[in-house]
Amino acid sequence: MRPDFEKGNGLVPAIIQDYHTKEVLMLAYVNEEAYERMLKTKETYYYSRSRNELWHKGETSGHFQYIKGMYLDCDEDTLLIYVEQIGAACHTGTYSCFFNEIMPYQNLDIFHELYDLIEDRKVHPVEKSYTNYLFEQGIDKICKKVGEEASETIIAAKNSDNEELIGEISDLFYHVYVLMANQNITVEDIEKKLGERHQITGNKKDFHQRGEY
Repeated sequence: MRPDFEKGNGLVPAIIQDYHTKEVLMLAYVNEEAYERMLKTKETYYYSRSRNELWHKGETSGHFQYIKGMYLDCDEDTLLIYVEQIGAACHTGTYSCFFNEIMPYQNLDIFHELYDLIEDRKVHPVEKSYTNYLFEQGIDKICKKVGEEASETIIAAKNSDNEELIGEISDLFYHVYVLMANQNITVEDIEKKLGERHQITGNKKDFHQRGEY
């Protein structure tokens, strides 16, 4: 099965999504040569309509996209590509090209997005970034902050102040994620371990019947 390049005069649109968060990163166009190169290299190649030439995403910026999955739509004239995004997808330096908000949406996968942002700071440091400050200080500083946030979470709970507690739990999650990134532990590693320990399959019916929680 191949894209029908004839429908678009040799080009098909490609929607690029983060394979962790499913966030839409960009829209680009692909010709047959770009398509063949993607199949061979497992990295993204596109065709620039303004420059009339093939381009390898990340070749000049270092912000490569490693392909994790590729799908055709029902008409076989549009590609959906899941990628591991290194750095920013957009030429403006933002993670996604779609940052001009018209109607806001509720992000249901903030945990993966937060971790990905922290990982990106690790690879591409930003001046005056608190995350980069923690990485520079090292494991002792990071562990100290995790301990401090855990203590503050306990205090907020004992004070029966849920608003304060929500804030402290959020701070604790963030610092734990920095610790994870520093130790090269991913969100998927934690999800896998929880699944193993509690035999979570994603089937809510089976989960409730077992009653592990």
